[in-house]
Amino acid sequence: MTVSRKGAVAEGGIPRRIDVPEIHHFRGSLGRFATGVAIVTFDGATKRHGITVNSFTSVSMDPPLVLVSIARDTKAHDELADRPFTVNILGAEQQALALHFAGRPGPEPLFVEGETAPRLARVLAYFSCTPWAAYDGGDHTLYLGEVRDFDYRTGDALAFANSSFTTIPESQLGVEELL
Repeated sequence: MTVSRKGAVAEGGIPRRIDVPEIHHFRGSLGRFATGVAIVTFDGATKRHGITVNSFTSVSMDPPLVLVSIARDTKAHDELADRPFTVNILGAEQQALALHFAGRPGPEPLFVEGETAPRLARVLAYFSCTPWAAYDGGDHTLYLGEVRDFDYRTGDALAFANSSFTTIPESQLGVEELL
């Protein structure tokens, strides 16, 4: 049995009544979905930027496209428009890096000068992109990028679920070996 935010009992997991949830309850509900942690890096008009995100997904294999969702109230939001960027996927040991770009400054990160956009050193994977499109997503903007360069290393991934960091262990066998 499931209880909706306003207390209406659902049968079979389907709510009888759908109410607009309070924002913290909505966020908490979304937080039950584990996500990877990434940092979007790019060179702005006057300085280099990094934004910690957990909303990243692949969109297309041909052409290779990825999507990141950036909150409009993020300081660097407006500067990302029409700029090349890199999505840096973090390893389990890189929590301090995630916090650094989420507004809790720590040790200065090490950047690698990419041909398309700057990226972070020693990340689990990266996707350097040129701008493809941007879409209104309410209080976020959905930025699509065409992947121009990418790579990965072995290791566990940093994840976020239930308002805390966790680890996603590396698979015993990657799909790359099956192809």
